[in-house]
Amino acid sequence: MHGEESAKYEGPVAIDEKPAGNMPYNDMTEDGSSDPSDMEPTDEDWKTMREVADALPVSAYLVILIEFCERFTFYGLSGPFQNYVQYPNPPSYPAAQPGAMGRGQQTATALNTFFQFWCYITPILGAIVADQYLGKYRTIVLFACIYLCGLLILTLTSIPAGIESGAAFPGYVVGIIIIGLGTGGIKSNVSPLIGEQYRSRTPYIKTLPSGERVIVTPQATYQKIFNMFYWGINLGSLSAIATTELEKNVGFWAAYVLPTIMFIPGIIVVVSGRKLYISAPPRGSIFLEAGKLMFMSLKVKGGMDACKPSVLQDTHPEKMAAVTWDDVFVDEMKRTLKACVVFCWFPIYWLCYNQMTTNLISMAATMETGNVPNDIMQNIDPIALIIMIPIMDRLIYPGLRRVGIHFRPIARIATGFFFASVAMAYTAGIQSKVYNSPPYYNYPSQGDGPNYISAGYQVPSYVFIAMSEIFAAITGYEYAYKKAPESMKSLVMALFLLANCFASILNFALVSVTVDPKLVWLYTGISAAMFIATPIFYFCHHKLDKTDVEQDAIGRRGSVADAYQQNHVYAAEYEADAKNVA
Repeated sequence: MHGEESAKYEGPVAIDEKPAGNMPYNDMTEDGSSDPSDMEPTDEDWKTMREVADALPVSAYLVILIEFCERFTFYGLSGPFQNYVQYPNPPSYPAAQPGAMGRGQQTATALNTFFQFWCYITPILGAIVADQYLGKYRTIVLFACIYLCGLLILTLTSIPAGIESGAAFPGYVVGIIIIGLGTGGIKSNVSPLIGEQYRSRTPYIKTLPSGERVIVTPQATYQKIFNMFYWGINLGSLSAIATTELEKNVGFWAAYVLPTIMFIPGIIVVVSGRKLYISAPPRGSIFLEAGKLMFMSLKVKGGMDACKPSVLQDTHPEKMAAVTWDDVFVDEMKRTLKACVVFCWFPIYWLCYNQMTTNLISMAATMETGNVPNDIMQNIDPIALIIMIPIMDRLIYPGLRRVGIHFRPIARIATGFFFASVAMAYTAGIQSKVYNSPPYYNYPSQGDGPNYISAGYQVPSYVFIAMSEIFAAITGYEYAYKKAPESMKSLVMALFLLANCFASILNFALVSVTVDPKLVWLYTGISAAMFIATPIFYFCHHKLDKTDVEQDAIGRRGSVADAYQQNHVYAAEYEADAKNVA
C-alpha cells in the first residue's frame, strides 16, 4: 500500500501490507545517527539496563472496550441462569426466590454446565473461520451478529407473557446455543486481535525523559497488553451484580435486557473502528499445510527441521513437489506445538478455578450471609482482580525488572498453579470448619437454614484464585498469542480455551463427591493434584523461559534493521492514514 493507494484504504490493516509497530522510527542514537543496528541491545545492555513495556496504540484500547462489552453481556446473562431454570415463576416481584420454569436443580445444573462447555468448544469453529477464511475482524463482526440474535431470542421469551405461554424453556435452549456459538467466535479472535495491535517483534533501546536508557521489549509489552485485557474482562463480569438484583426485584426480562443493550455499543465500536485495527489476513489452506508438514515430519528422519525446504532440496529432492511451506513456517509450527504441550496442564488449573462458580456458591448457601445473596459472593474474584492487576502491572512487574528479575511465562504460570492449590487447600479448611459448626454440622445442605459460620471466611479463597489468575490465566492468554504463528493465532488461542472443556469433564467425574459430608475431600484432592502438578510442570518446561525472547523473534518481519527502515519508509503515509481516519 503505497502512494495514491493509501488514500483509498478501507478496512482492517493487514500485517503483510503495512507494519504499524511502535518502534520509534524518529528516534536516533546518542551520536545522532539513525542506524538501527546501534539501537539493538548488546549482551552488556541486557545486563545493565532494565526492561520496560512500550506504549500501546489506540486500537488496542478499542479491542479492550469490545471485550468489556462482550463480557458484560456474557456474565450478566449467565448470572441468573440457574434460578431462571430451577425455580417456578413467582406470583409477583420483588420475589423472595425468583424463577421462571421450575425444572429443578438437576436440569438447571445440566443446562448451565452444557452452556459453559459449549462456549469453550465453539472457539475452535471461530478460529478456523478467522484463520482460513475471513480474518479476525470480519469473523468478530459475523459472530457478533449471531450473538445478538441469541440475545434477542432469550430476552423476548423471558417476558412475563413468554413465561406464562411456555416459551421460556425452548427460547432458553435455542438462545444459549446461539449465544454460545457467538461468544466462541468472538472469544477465539478478540484476544489475538488485541495482540496484533502491537507490531514490534524485536527489543530496542530507548532513552527516557529522565535520561535513563532502557530496553523496550515485546515480552514486557505483551505482558502489559494482556494484563489490561484481563482487567477489562473482570470489569465487565461485575455486571452479574446488577442482573441478579434485577432478577430478584423486577424480573428476568429486565436482567436480560440490560446486557442485551450493553452488547450494542460493542458492535458499534467494532464497526466504527474498522480502519484502525491491524489484522492478519486469512492464509487459506493453513490447516492442510500444517497437516502435511506434520505427516512428512513422521516420515523423514530428523523431524520437522528435516522438513525445511532448504534441507529437503539436498536430502529428499523428490519430496519438494509436495512442499508448500518455507523454513520460517517450520520454526513457527515447532513453537506452536511446544505451546500446546504447555496448555495440557491447564485443565487441572481450570478445575480449581471452576469451583468458584459452582461448589463455593453452594458452600456460601450453607453459611451466614446476612442480606447478601449467596451467588453474589463470586464477584469477590473480579473485584480483587480489578484492584490487583494495575498494582502488578505498574508496581510489581516493573519493580522486578528494575532489579534484574525477568519473570518469564513458565515461571509465572507455575506461580499461578501454586496459588490455585493454596486456594483449594484453604477452601478445604473452611469446608471442614462449616462441618464442625452447629446446628447441622456435616449435613448443612439438608437443614432449614445455614450453619452458624460467616460466609466472610470465603473471601481469601476468592482472593487466592484471583492471584492465581494474574499469574496463570493472563499469562496463558499471552503465551497462546506469542507462540502461535501469524496465520494460526486464533486456532492456538482456541486450543488454550479448550482446556476449560476438559476441566468440565473432570468436574463431571467428581460429581459423586460433591455432596455432604465429602466436600472436604473434594477440595483436598483438587488441591493435592494441583500442588503435585506445579513442580512437575516447571521441571518439564522451565527451559522454555531461557529461549522465550529468541522464540518470540521467529517470524516474517525481518531483522531489527529491516523493521526500522520499514518504519522510516511508511512513517509519512501512516500519519496520512491517521489523518484520513480522523
